[in-house]
Amino acid sequence: MGTVAKALSLLDHFIPARPLIGLSDMARLAGVNKATAYRLLSELQAAGFVEQAGAAREYRLGPAVLRLAALREATVPMREAALDVLRALAEDTGETAHMSLLQGGRLVTMVHALSSRHGTRVTMDDASVLSFHGTGSGLAILAHLPDAEAAAILSQPLRAHTPDTVTDPARLRALMAEVRRSGVAVSVGGFEKDVHSHAAPLFDPNAHVIGAIAVAAPVARMTPDLASTIRAALIRAASDLTERLGGTPPRDAQHAA
Repeated sequence: MGTVAKALSLLDHFIPARPLIGLSDMARLAGVNKATAYRLLSELQAAGFVEQAGAAREYRLGPAVLRLAALREATVPMREAALDVLRALAEDTGETAHMSLLQGGRLVTMVHALSSRHGTRVTMDDASVLSFHGTGSGLAILAHLPDAEAAAILSQPLRAHTPDTVTDPARLRALMAEVRRSGVAVSVGGFEKDVHSHAAPLFDPNAHVIGAIAVAAPVARMTPDLASTIRAALIRAASDLTERLGGTPPRDAQHAA
């Protein structure tokens, strides 16, 4: 990873639940020493990507990030298009719906919608980084990436987020084949222990996978009837959102749907 990539990777550690990060905490989160963290943060600060705030001089996202986000949203209003679909999906299933997109080799949650049907539900933060092997969204994307890109991801150390996380590349390839056959990826406790997720891929105009749409429910509430409802609603929603974003699914994905 080059210096620019290393510096930009620090931005992934800012989430709604952690908007301010001190130097020591950033070094710990990034797995680098304090001197390196300070140098990288200084480069980001000079470019306006982070700024320091408060008496503790903690770091937070800077104006350059907001400017780029606003420009991106004005050019391609994905969030607005996705919210309509996600709200309908959450209403249809009674569970949390979310969309994640590929960004710089990472899978990032962009927007989510909650259902008011149940008091107990899966909660999440936008801008969270998800794992490819541990989530339904990640598996949905892995199944439709070019072989070389999928192999590169599977060749990396795969973290066991929970005791139920699948980390064996051979088992993951079998799951990916099932996703291509059915059109839907499933992860039970792979990223968070008590979460059962279903996901379907999203595609761009060239039929390349760009992200996923998913429904996450508590494991204790998942029944065969609910799973069937989620699968049917999810496939419809993925097709709808892909179309709204100007995308086209590949032929095998169309057949699966």
